[in-house]
Amino acid sequence: MNASALGTPASPTGDTTAIRVQHDETDPLVVISEVNKHYGDLHVLNNINTTVGRGEVVVVLGPSGSGKSTLCRAINRLETIDSGTITIDGTPLPEEGKQLARLRADVGMVFQSFNLFAHKTILENVTLGPIKVSGMTKKDAEEHAMALLERVGIANQAKKLPSQLSGGQQQRAAIARSLAMRPKLILLDEPTSALDPEMINEVLDTMIGLANDGMTMVAVTHEMGFARRAADRILFMADGQIVEEATPEQFFTDPKTSRAQDFLSKIIGH
Repeated sequence: MNASALGTPASPTGDTTAIRVQHDETDPLVVISEVNKHYGDLHVLNNINTTVGRGEVVVVLGPSGSGKSTLCRAINRLETIDSGTITIDGTPLPEEGKQLARLRADVGMVFQSFNLFAHKTILENVTLGPIKVSGMTKKDAEEHAMALLERVGIANQAKKLPSQLSGGQQQRAAIARSLAMRPKLILLDEPTSALDPEMINEVLDTMIGLANDGMTMVAVTHEMGFARRAADRILFMADGQIVEEATPEQFFTDPKTSRAQDFLSKIIGH
């Protein structure tokens, strides 16, 4: 991950012309092996095997109920798994306690809902983790946070409360908050699904900027434009399984499975 992904503005938000940082496929950051998860009789993750390379952007697509969000949340143990293993940077997911807290500092999470503290300013929301968890001084944390808020295009909103911002601005603040911990990986679980249509692009532009900066990302989304423009690889899920893995070009122009073909025909038809 380079410095710009950590908060030094490298290019204006929305600039998709930056050179993508190459990822190392020989030393994956995330390894998911033989992972299974049940909710009662429902086999929501069925023998999942995949990796995420350093600096790689993986977009997970699929119909509702296919297990996409469960897989995303399992990577930082917001969802437990029944069997199999998930390792991050060579270390298996810890159970509970300080090791799990440390893992979650290394793995940023951006949710559908923004999950900002309503009674704290945007600046306070972004500085909270670095001060409380990483032990940064308030001054250093605020300088770091302002650089991040500049990076996501909302530095002028730093003193406001979340309720004073639009949905798109709040989600960009949530992204800045995740970046504040200098994570190795960011997970995004339908980050635009709660937004009004006119606010979606500003968040997608921020995500594309992070991808261009070389941030390792796993994104669950219905935004096909983002998948085409930013992903290195598409995982297509159905019925709890990874049915197809492909580059965006391969997936959108020549899907191999009937499930993927049916999914895309409905999306394009809609």
